[in-house]
Amino acid sequence: MTKPKIFAHAGEGAWTPTPDGNRRRVLLSTDELMLVEFGFDKGGVGALHSHPHVQASYVAEGRFEVTIDGRTEILEAGGSFIVPSGLVHGVKALEAGRLVDSFTPPRADFLALNQRDSA
Repeated sequence: MTKPKIFAHAGEGAWTPTPDGNRRRVLLSTDELMLVEFGFDKGGVGALHSHPHVQASYVAEGRFEVTIDGRTEILEAGGSFIVPSGLVHGVKALEAGRLVDSFTPPRADFLALNQRDSA
């Protein structure tokens, strides 16, 4: 097994368009944990969905309407939230912004898409 990358610098990595019209880039990933940056234009939506991964998110820029398991709150830069495994969740960007998400276990679907897009 190759050693995992353990540092990422600002601006590294290519943005990948997401199916919902936003963008993401995988910052770092090990066998246990993944860090991903998402970019949203004002009005951008991360549609309601669920997955088996535990997700922790940090609002790096902007303001977001965040819905988790039917509960909605407005979070701005510096705010954060956790999505336990299997809960339905989504976001709406009230202004342009960025979320930094961690996933455990890593999202294999994101890694597969990045490998395909860089080939």
